[in-house]
Amino acid sequence: MSAALARTATIADHAWFEGYVSHCQQLGCSDRALRDRLRYARAFLTAHPDLHAWMNAPTADRVAELKRTHAWPLLVFLIGTGRLRLDLELAGAKNLTGLGGIVEHQHAEDFATARDAGLRLGWTPGWVDTVLHECLAVLLAWHGGRIADLNQKVVEEFDHQLSQTMQLSRSSLRAYRARLASLRQLLYELGIHDRPPRRRPWSRTIEQRFAEVAMADQIRAVLLRYVQTRASVLRPRSVESLVNDLLPFAEFLTAQHPEVTSLRGLQRSHIEEFLGWNRTRPWRGRKARPQAVSVAVAQSAVLSLRNLLEDIAAWGWADAPTTRLVFTADVPKLDRALPRALAPDVDARLMAAVAELADPFAEAGLQVLRGTGLRVGELLDLELGAVVDYGPAGTWLRVPLGKLATERTVPLDEPTLAALDQWAHRRGSHRPIPHPRTGRPTDFLFTEHGRRLGATRLRNGLLAAVAEAGLRDAAGRPLTVTPHQLRHTYATTLANAGMSLQALMALLGHVTPEMTIRYATLASPTLRGAYDEAMGKMRRQLTLTPVGRPIVPDKVAWLACEMLKTRVAHGYCSRHESQGPCPYANICETCDNFTPAAEFEPALTDQLADIQALQTDAKQRGWIGEEERHRQVAEALESHLNSVRPR
Repeated sequence: MSAALARTATIADHAWFEGYVSHCQQLGCSDRALRDRLRYARAFLTAHPDLHAWMNAPTADRVAELKRTHAWPLLVFLIGTGRLRLDLELAGAKNLTGLGGIVEHQHAEDFATARDAGLRLGWTPGWVDTVLHECLAVLLAWHGGRIADLNQKVVEEFDHQLSQTMQLSRSSLRAYRARLASLRQLLYELGIHDRPPRRRPWSRTIEQRFAEVAMADQIRAVLLRYVQTRASVLRPRSVESLVNDLLPFAEFLTAQHPEVTSLRGLQRSHIEEFLGWNRTRPWRGRKARPQAVSVAVAQSAVLSLRNLLEDIAAWGWADAPTTRLVFTADVPKLDRALPRALAPDVDARLMAAVAELADPFAEAGLQVLRGTGLRVGELLDLELGAVVDYGPAGTWLRVPLGKLATERTVPLDEPTLAALDQWAHRRGSHRPIPHPRTGRPTDFLFTEHGRRLGATRLRNGLLAAVAEAGLRDAAGRPLTVTPHQLRHTYATTLANAGMSLQALMALLGHVTPEMTIRYATLASPTLRGAYDEAMGKMRRQLTLTPVGRPIVPDKVAWLACEMLKTRVAHGYCSRHESQGPCPYANICETCDNFTPAAEFEPALTDQLADIQALQTDAKQRGWIGEEERHRQVAEALESHLNSVRPR
């Protein structure tokens, strides 16, 4: 065959050879490389005119022959142009270099639209190319058709075969899964999929949870029916908690009393034995720990069991026990600990470190939590339109329905508003996500790459901020700080500043005063003022005054006490720092109408010495305002003394 004929298709060549010639000529390779490619392809097509039949050969045999005949480029071209259908065993055995470019050329418009969507999601150009060429192109070569044909069922089947047929290492399979997860997000953004990808597609159903635990069939049926009934009115997290509470009781009955095959056969003795076992049982499930469950977990299990037995009895179920078995006295009591707010100095150091975090979501999210007192779930449920400007009333944040199914608004200060604005600008735009409770398409505020963000990055941000701020506990370990402590700190700061409990209750979204009143016991200035007033009255009642001596405190003790002190001409005054400075302190000595007399020179001299000592004391304590007040009084006294002294 002449050199010219070696670069063109002839009537004797395979029908697919002409298309491959055109493809190779567009690659811009050298003349020798072009002749070699066409020579290998012509020989391979001559040997295997029916390539569909050849594709059914064992994968190992095909790979060996392709390596021997140098026909890989031809096979990639035929698969990429849809002439042959890719099987995943072959894709796992050999990296089909160039497949992505060929498939993109065949679907240029669809790939351009997908590329724009990937960039809109905030992906890097490199990751967009990876998803399109190494995942979307493979999926199209495997399934055929256009991108619009890749519905959720097709992707699920591809994912299943991917794990069943491709002989990949664990790391390679993980990489494929990461690309496939991004492709699912891309297909949702393009409107091809109706539902966004799930974070945990492997999560178990309620039926699967009950099937995994050994128990009598009749008990399983009743428990499952009860949970399904309650699920119609409960939120998903509450349903999960209910399942977690009832499964330990079923495990207990199976292990300790296998003869009990129906809830109707329960006796009080069974409940009493369960109460003891429940308090000392170990953790189970994903968070299994080698220690007994907390009192809160034990209490929740008893409450759920009581509700179960009372509900099925009230509903008239045949399996309900004939008598009441669980009583109020059986429910473990929880300690009523005060909210764990951060100390002011710890709070300041922590938030300064938060402002320098490398993770923009953790930085913005933690600043909003501290500045608004939101729960973590409420923060993650915020929507784009949550910030509302009410003009003279300022800017407020609309907090969505949260833990207690209440909606409220919270005023925003400048730093918090700036953090929200900065994140909203960085977030970009993408297709709304169905709300997990209502299914309504929702523009959630805290999303990234089209997906909702979770609390893990907030917790990791706190760990990094604690380390950066150098915060340590008494044992020298990094201080433990949780996102919810920022809510406690927010509420405690407002309570200590004198905010009414009614206003604080509205800000925190509490539904009962009992939930809010705990903050009133934390260093409340009102409580302190009442205490100081009562102690002052008590001291006056108990003081025994010696005959002929005035009631004057010890001067040395008075100068050293931790109070806002004022020396007046006729005595001493002490005021607690939380009450603020007295607005009438030394008002006469500093008044323009004050006229000293010569007979009061000794008293003014003593008062000046004390005022100068108080000025030095305030300076050492860092009380700048007090130091300045004493300085002004001292200057006034010096002026008065100069006016009464002989010249």
